Amino acid sequence: MEYKSTRSKNVSGVSSAFAIKSGLAPDGGLYMPERLPHIDEKTLHALSGMTYPERAAEILSMFLSDYTKEELLKDCRAAYSEDNFPGGATQIVNFAPDMYSLELWHGPTCAFKDMALQIMPRLLSSALRKTGEKRTALILVATSGDTGKAALEGYKNTDRIKIQVFYPENGVSRVQKLQMATQTGDNVDVCAIKGNFDDAQTGVKRIFSDASVRAELDAQGVFLSSANSINWGRLAPQIVYYISAYCDLAAPGKIKYGDEIDVCVPTGNFGNIFAAYIANLMGLPIGHLICASNKNNILTDFLSTGVYDRNRDFYTTISPSMDILISSNLERLLYLICGPEATGKYMKELAEKGRYEISGEDFAKIKEKFIGYFADEDKTKSTIKATYEKHGYLIDPHTAVAVSAAEDFIKDKGKSAPIIIASTASPYKFAKDVYSALTGKSAKGDLEALGELSAMTGVEIPGPLRGIGDRKIRFDKVTDPVGMADMVMSFAKK
Repeated sequence: MEYKSTRSKNVSGVSSAFAIKSGLAPDGGLYMPERLPHIDEKTLHALSGMTYPERAAEILSMFLSDYTKEELLKDCRAAYSEDNFPGGATQIVNFAPDMYSLELWHGPTCAFKDMALQIMPRLLSSALRKTGEKRTALILVATSGDTGKAALEGYKNTDRIKIQVFYPENGVSRVQKLQMATQTGDNVDVCAIKGNFDDAQTGVKRIFSDASVRAELDAQGVFLSSANSINWGRLAPQIVYYISAYCDLAAPGKIKYGDEIDVCVPTGNFGNIFAAYIANLMGLPIGHLICASNKNNILTDFLSTGVYDRNRDFYTTISPSMDILISSNLERLLYLICGPEATGKYMKELAEKGRYEISGEDFAKIKEKFIGYFADEDKTKSTIKATYEKHGYLIDPHTAVAVSAAEDFIKDKGKSAPIIIASTASPYKFAKDVYSALTGKSAKGDLEALGELSAMTGVEIPGPLRGIGDRKIRFDKVTDPVGMADMVMSFAKK
């Protein structure tokens, strides 16, 4: 399996190991496989009899052909171990009629990003070896909250890899900030920026495209790579859990093999829902992909009009991981629908004008599979409350956005196929907002809310979040976006 860029026909024939090592293509595009593997009902039957690590190794081997199945199985067993994911990597809860919550947050940082970022460092370490790379990889991460901690945890103390995370100073929850600020590891660094997630993401992309920065780093024996979902090594493991979830519904007879399901995903950067789309293109029977947005509803508008316009107000919400106006992985969808030439044109327009509009024919193709809904702050809070009161199921604000979208979809479409809802974070990562939504009262504080929420609901606080306020703060740096490159150079020299 070889890879090519989303923006140019001239960048192709790249191995999966090189694509994972590099992150971005040299033309600024994202790597995509030159073809997609196929799964059928027989494959799904076979996968159903496997453990999650075995399923992951089998599916990843379809994309990462320069890795052996033995290597992948070893890495998947280590990544998705009981120690990392107590009770199982994924857990499915049938909390309402025909609604299944795919809980993806039972890993070390209590967010779905662990599903990819526990395996990705292992893939990158192998990629350095397979490509003959002698330099140290410096992973740069822009995070809206969850990716940063998950990447730090996944890459900490990994040989020949350093990782530096940038996050919006006032754009993450208190728990998310503490998770990053207290991170252990000799090869990690964290810095807040004065701005929002898009400022952080734009700053990281600017550093990647700066030839002088790359040259200076190269002279020090360092090269840049990425842990965000722009890296195929981060996105490919996300395909696995949608296929696995289907198997977990079909094996016990909750659905029949071949039956369609719908999938609803809360997303800002479009990577998580795009992974479901890839699974569908491979042959997984998915009828609709429901894209759930918060008040920053740029994706909802795009899926309604075909116009992507980031020239709008940016809102800081109680679902901060979705506070994004530049959805990087939408580029991969455009590539599959429109081709590299048009995709390159749209990305140029976005960079220069902040907007683009796709053709009517291409928009019609997208509308065949995708539909968008959004929930504002009030609706997000009311969904948290209603889901708990009606079904006894405790959810975080991001999952609440998805539940709201799924409910709106059912109202619009009538009877739906079974819906898998991607539950992306533990409610305890946002305990203060969840407690407020349930009670109408303010918790005593961000950290106190953990205990107050647990006492009220009887739901246990996840192990990784217990005692988080007692951990030593290691990182408290803040910079303007223009200072990010200096921060990178300083960290690279350590």
